[in-house]
This record gives sequence, structure tokens and C-alpha cells, in this order.
Amino acid sequence: MLSIVGGMDIHRKQVTFDYLDLVTGEVKCGQIAPADRAGLRAWLERFGGVAGVAFAVEACTGWRYVAEELQRAGIEVHLAEPADTAAARGRKMRAKTDKADSRLMRDLLAGGRLPECWIPPPQILEYRALLETYHALRREHTAWVQRVHAVLFHQGAPVFHDLSRAGAPQELAALTRAHLSPAGQQQIALCLRMLEVTGGELDALRRQLVSAAGQLRGARVLAGQLYGVGPVTALALTCWLGGAGRFSSARKAVRFTGLDITVYSSDGRRSPGHLSRQGPPVLRWCVYEAGKTHARACAPDHGYYAAVKDRKGGKRAALSEARKIVRRACHILGELGDDAFATA
Repeated sequence: MLSIVGGMDIHRKQVTFDYLDLVTGEVKCGQIAPADRAGLRAWLERFGGVAGVAFAVEACTGWRYVAEELQRAGIEVHLAEPADTAAARGRKMRAKTDKADSRLMRDLLAGGRLPECWIPPPQILEYRALLETYHALRREHTAWVQRVHAVLFHQGAPVFHDLSRAGAPQELAALTRAHLSPAGQQQIALCLRMLEVTGGELDALRRQLVSAAGQLRGARVLAGQLYGVGPVTALALTCWLGGAGRFSSARKAVRFTGLDITVYSSDGRRSPGHLSRQGPPVLRWCVYEAGKTHARACAPDHGYYAAVKDRKGGKRAALSEARKIVRRACHILGELGDDAFATA
């Protein structure tokens, strides 16, 4: 039986709260500043010894430490889905403020209408953070490679195709001395140093992710049953799609990943469809790369990939395969339930 119901709106400088005492009918609202773990922990001491306290927190940046501190204080935590929570507000009739947002979450939670997100176990949150870092490093590595090619092209140097093979940095250094200006040589030297650093960090982080995937039951099962799904992709699928009762259908899993097609149509007029891209970028990147492996002639679904590629192009074919991977992974993880997070 709940005695206190509240909502919290999180920002970098302050956390706005609004809660209702269901016993006395008293409503209290205000702000917690600074918005850090220590400040929140001190504020939560007021609920010490009080049973039946529940708070709704919007699933935006910063929710993790807030949820952890609420759970540490013995408070029931509900994570509100941002888009659906905003839609539940209805048509805008007055100014939108932090106080109004926290009150809305409190009202939705009290009425049993709060659109909730799943709160992963702590270890899964750790794996997600590592995967996001790995994705960011991969993007940085690609950006430095592109800078190298841009400098070479801008100064008319011969095309240098592969920077990953052994001896490539030495060959590129000789090429720059022959064809680039002093500033261009300095640019290439800087790019090569950054590539060396990011490449080393990528290798170390990948080894850590592969080790984690080998310990997680869901990741091991996915890597063994789904073609093109390696340890990193299997770990990402498990971390974002795993858990008992996460999705009622595989279609919702595809939508969560951001691979569904968004279409706007009115009075017979329809704009071209495009990917919603609403889900985790890391997961979308992983399954797209896995989908591209079906371009190999030995892939079990190569016939379908080739047919779609002939009609729509290779990118569409890879996206179609990525959706298939997500649907299959959703069914497999659904059968495993919470056992997907069991460690060896």
C-alpha cells in the first residue's frame, strides 16, 4: 500500500520534485540542488522509516544515479518513457515547466497510467556503458581515417586505400614527404598518432566486451544461433532486448531498435518513408553490421539479401536482414527470460 507518490524532473543543476502524501493529502514540491548523488542522498533522508514510497523518474540523462539512490533508500522507482509521458500531457494549455513535468509524472503514477521503461540490472548498465564507449571510439577512429583521405585528396596526393595493413603508416609517411606541404605532413602525422591511440584503446575494450559476452548466457546463445552475430553484437542485443516480458511482440523490438519505417500520409499523399532512429544507436549499428554479413555467398539467407539488393540496393538489404536478426533475437531472449543475464 502506497503512502507517498511523487515525480522527479532531472536537470544538470537541480532535480525538481513533487510528491503527494496519500495519508494526509499534503503536497510538497521544490528543488534539490546541487543535482548530484550526495545532495540527493541527503534529501532522501526525510523518507527514512516511511513505508510505501514511490517516485516516477523520467528516463533522460541522469536517471541512473537518481534511480540507484532511490532504491538505496528503499523507495519504489518507476522509470517514465519520455515521449509517451509527454503525449499523456495532451494538448498544451499552459507553460511547460519543470514543476509541471514532475507533477504530471506524479499524477500518472498515482493513477496507474505512467508509461514505464525497464530498469536493467546494474551489471547490464555497466555493459551498456562499455558498448557505448566502444561505439564512440569506432566513430572517432573512422573520422581520423577520413581526415587522412581528405588531406591527401586536397593536396593532390595519390590515393592510399588501406591504413589497417602492416607497414601502412611507414608507407603513408613516405608518401606525404613526396607529395604534401609541411602543414599537410603535420596533419597526417597527427592523424596517424591519433589512429594508433584509438586503435589500441579499441583493441583493449573489444577484448573486455568479448570476455563479458562469453560470460553472459544470452550473449552466448545468440552468438551460437544467429549467423553474423558476433560477441559484441550478441552482448548488445542481450543488454538492450533481454529480460522477462520486455516486449509483447518482435515488431515492438524492431521499433525499439529504431529500424522501423516511419511514414506520414494524409489525403492520399505520402512522403517517402525513413528510419525512425529512435532506439539505442549502438544496438542499431551492431545489428546493421551483422545484417551486412549476409552479402557473403555462404550466408544462409544470402538469396533473400541478393534479391533485395537487386531491387532496392545493398543498404536496404542489410536493413532487412538487421530487422530479421532483431526479431529472432527477441524470440530467443524471450524464451530465456531473466536467465539471459545469468553469468557462467
